[in-house]
Amino acid sequence: MTQTEPQTEILAPVQRADRVLSLDVVRGLAVLGILAVNAMTFFWPHEVGMNPAIQPGWDADALLGWQIQDVFFRDKMRTLFSLLFGVSIFLVGGLRTDLDRGRLLRSRLFWLAVFGLIHGAAFWFGDILFLYALTGFIVMLVRSWSARRLLIVGTVLYLILCALYVGMMWSMTLMPPDQLQASIAEQGGHMTPEQLAAAIQAMTGDAWSVTVHQFQQWLAVVPIIAVAMIPVTASLMMIGMGLFKAGFLAGRSPTWLYFASILLAAGCLYLIWGESSAIAASGFDFIQAMTRPHATFLVPLVSLGYASVLILMVRFGMSLILYPLISVGRMAFTNYLTQTLIMTTLAYGGRGLGWYGEIGWPEMWGIIAVVWILQLLWSPMWLAFFRMGPIEWIWRSLTYGRLLPLSREAAA
Repeated sequence: MTQTEPQTEILAPVQRADRVLSLDVVRGLAVLGILAVNAMTFFWPHEVGMNPAIQPGWDADALLGWQIQDVFFRDKMRTLFSLLFGVSIFLVGGLRTDLDRGRLLRSRLFWLAVFGLIHGAAFWFGDILFLYALTGFIVMLVRSWSARRLLIVGTVLYLILCALYVGMMWSMTLMPPDQLQASIAEQGGHMTPEQLAAAIQAMTGDAWSVTVHQFQQWLAVVPIIAVAMIPVTASLMMIGMGLFKAGFLAGRSPTWLYFASILLAAGCLYLIWGESSAIAASGFDFIQAMTRPHATFLVPLVSLGYASVLILMVRFGMSLILYPLISVGRMAFTNYLTQTLIMTTLAYGGRGLGWYGEIGWPEMWGIIAVVWILQLLWSPMWLAFFRMGPIEWIWRSLTYGRLLPLSREAAA
């Protein structure tokens, strides 16, 4: 009965001085980069992601804008987030023998799921928070594993899932032509101009109709995410947890290993760029665009290369230069949801400016850049006065079951 009282006082959010800079700065890159990935789905139907050439006004500038996103951001940022979320499961929950921290972790994941449900149902169908919460309840069961075991199991699982996906997409080429076309259409690979116009109209009407249509999109996506995304996300979370325990994501690995990771990532990006160019040259052939063996298998290596650049910058004493990015990472939850608020306000009809279906890639990159600048400015300004971001404060207060101090002047 007396054993739990001291633990209640000890369990508290990590203080600023105890935070791992390498994790914060990599998280900052991930949350900014994820906007470049998500921007298209804020302004266009998801089918446009499979064939961006169906956008009106598609030209060489649009192609370049798409390819920069496709090669340098697509999947790489989600992978970084997944790796880092695996780390957070261990940092919050500790070993499975620590029952108090285990309860804290379950509370944290529960409230994240609630945030995800609200975010996905009411604001944007592409929410990733609910997926992470569900996956977290699975991965938390292996948080006591050694780094070696986590890395082996996570890597093998990831490779198996990638092989299954690539094999499944390639096997579509063996279908009879009529059946193949029907399957492509079912997966959203074909969209006529009339269908595109109807999809745009659905998101540019009055506020109620737009909200209902967005909710319907979210309902359709949730089962797909549960089946297709939880296993691969779990594998990446295990790899991230293993890399942290091994010292890599904590910034404790040898310098040469980070340089090797950067060189390996550069080679992977070269291969992915060639693959992306071939897809564009094919007119975005559905099978070729969806199979993508280089991008499918090599994405984690690119993500770790990005992380290595930032970790080395921290190691070489460049934390002051990186402070805005570190601040963005410390407020990642707030910044992620703020991106949704900004983009849906610009895109949706009725409840926003109604730019849905009107923004091409060059203009989209301008919007992305403005949001990046705003978040790099307001994050350090906020943290100059407060301990954490406003959404982080709500989440952590709910997790701990008490109001936590927010002002930096407040007593700890």
